[in-house]
Amino acid sequence: MNRPIKVMLIDDDPGIHESLRAVIEEAGYEFCGALGGREGLRLLDDERPDLLLLDVMMPGMNGFDVCQQMREEGRRIPVIFLTAKNDIVDKSTGFKAGADDYVTKPFDATELILRIEAHIRRHKDTIEFARCTARDGSVTIGDLEVRFDEYQVLVGGRPANLTTKEFEIVAFLATHPGKVFTRSQIQEYIWGEGEVDAHSNSITVFVRKIREKIEDDPASPRLIITKWGVGYYFAE
Repeated sequence: MNRPIKVMLIDDDPGIHESLRAVIEEAGYEFCGALGGREGLRLLDDERPDLLLLDVMMPGMNGFDVCQQMREEGRRIPVIFLTAKNDIVDKSTGFKAGADDYVTKPFDATELILRIEAHIRRHKDTIEFARCTARDGSVTIGDLEVRFDEYQVLVGGRPANLTTKEFEIVAFLATHPGKVFTRSQIQEYIWGEGEVDAHSNSITVFVRKIREKIEDDPASPRLIITKWGVGYYFAE
């Protein structure tokens, strides 16, 4: 029997925990929470959430630091940052740390649940698609290995330390070697139809960052190839 989907909240405001618990449980999910970043990190192994709601502005250890440490530990669950309306936040910092989305407090409960559903579905779809496409749950091209179950990319046996979105772009292209995808097609796959991420700085920037991590010479890529005027494809 499959376990219920669990959503975890890390936020230092007990009132937010109370209100979000009601919203999330009413939507049919399990809820768990922590009142600080370090406590949340300790609870991740015990609770094993399917998605994390993470407050940005917390004392002691802020949300950016929590997210970055999670990603460095290899945790690839979706992360939605929560920010107060008046917080001055550089959202690009959050995406670089490995965030998947931002929601501003006070938030609309219906919109939040729709975002939670979308990110959980895409996360599962990415892994299931990869499992069906790749033998033994991985793809190897040259000295690059994509391990779908672990949400991990290795280059020469060493982790490339990709962010979640960077991994999903590599996984998408690597499971279709030789097939050219436009930037719009890649963006639609990663964020969903009609959900163009205003803070993604375009697929072009993502690909540049990926190349810096997996290519011997990012200026002359041999893995993710540009089809000029069209998009990108993964080498066969």
